[in-house]
Amino acid sequence: MTNDDAAARNVVFVVMDTVRKSHLSVYGYDRPTTPGLERFAEEATVFEQAVAPAPWTLPVHASMFTGMYPSEHGASQENPYLEDATTLAESLSAAGFDTACYSSNAWITPYTHLTDGFDDQDNFFEVMPGDFLSGPMAKAWKMMNDNERLRAVADKLVSLGNTAHEYLASGEGADSKTPQVVDRTMEFIDDSDDPYFAFINLMDAHLPYHPPKEYREEFAPGVDSTEVCQNSKEYNCGARDIDDDEWEDIQGLYDAEIRHIDAELQRLFSWLKENDEWDETMVVVCADHGELFGEHDLYGHEFCIYDPLVNVPLLVKHPELDDDESDEQVELIDLYHTVLDHAGVEAADATVSLDRTRSLLSADYREFAEGELAGGGDAAFVEYYRPVVELKQLEEKAAAANIDLERDSRFYSRMRAARRPDAKYIRNERIADEFYHLDDDPGERHDASGDGSEAEAELDETLSTFEERVGGEWKEVDDDDVLDDMSDSAKDRLQDLGYID
Repeated sequence: MTNDDAAARNVVFVVMDTVRKSHLSVYGYDRPTTPGLERFAEEATVFEQAVAPAPWTLPVHASMFTGMYPSEHGASQENPYLEDATTLAESLSAAGFDTACYSSNAWITPYTHLTDGFDDQDNFFEVMPGDFLSGPMAKAWKMMNDNERLRAVADKLVSLGNTAHEYLASGEGADSKTPQVVDRTMEFIDDSDDPYFAFINLMDAHLPYHPPKEYREEFAPGVDSTEVCQNSKEYNCGARDIDDDEWEDIQGLYDAEIRHIDAELQRLFSWLKENDEWDETMVVVCADHGELFGEHDLYGHEFCIYDPLVNVPLLVKHPELDDDESDEQVELIDLYHTVLDHAGVEAADATVSLDRTRSLLSADYREFAEGELAGGGDAAFVEYYRPVVELKQLEEKAAAANIDLERDSRFYSRMRAARRPDAKYIRNERIADEFYHLDDDPGERHDASGDGSEAEAELDETLSTFEERVGGEWKEVDDDDVLDDMSDSAKDRLQDLGYID
């Protein structure tokens, strides 16, 4: 355990993977999914307008770990590595912090470099051991993707991995690793003699949903998790229909998974309190992205950047923050600066150094943007690159059902958005741009593009300014490039055989 002086700099950072804000009772959901977080909220700021920089794990974590937008750090399924960037853990470790990362997410591995800088890390993979997959298998997979003649073999392995996942990640084969993650975190903190940065990612609410019996009986009584649709690609390509009753069953299972996360977090928080680690420790709880359940005819968290995916839950406990709700729009990317600010680490030699105007603890928060962005400094930005792994699966499901996918569709489109609490402008690569008045249309059901509103013009200009700053227009990617990148990023599929969206 840390000494009293160091304790004031401690950080516990929790990501609830794939947890949608509207399914949390702490945010007003009518089912008791998060009674523990409701108690946590009595000591924390609950942010209503937190925005993730992307709708899926790899780029969001890379942004939180580097303080960079996806276009700046470059980690995507088109290039599934964080390269040439100093991570938050590297800066904190260099400043004398003990650092640890525990997760069962297949993207948070040494292979992708998201775990760079952590003194201790473990990937609690469901099917294969992380040390094997991060060592010889990673080298073999990269060699295959670097050799043009072997790419067809790599693609075949992706298909076999997807099939294996559907068999293995069902029922008892997909038991939660969250209790082990929490146990390991408590051991790490108990053994720490220096200030610490403990980062955990909890995967329960990610497809497929097979919650513990206790919570399944509460939220999805009588539902057999092996009988409902657990493959989002079957639905998204049109090969599988889901009626209202099945959606209710699916969401019941999802709620049960969230309730399990909440129970394990309260076990961790109670332990921190009992061991005098709580009062001065900054505790961050957020989701990296949400989930869709039929909205816009989509299931899962790919092929769009609508608010159920990117307006995420965020709660922060810190002595300098009020235990209240905040309607101010914030960005998950700013948690990088918030942690550095709390830790007292300038990160002067890092790729991105501390900017206190991007710290949630600063009275000058967001002042940086006033002179940088057209249309004011109150916009948040989201970026989505082509999901080549998900595309491979989608194409396979469509082909099996004799469905032809339209190439000029959202499935093949990269996307960017500028968002304010009242409005959102989405720039799409292969389909028409979109604009929504979020204050009147929070469900983003009516595309108001071209209505002549001042908000649309402002956010279009703001997004253009952002694009110029982070790299401008997207580069063309033809089919061969997508296939090449698909093989490259699909290694993460083989790592876990359980990361299916």
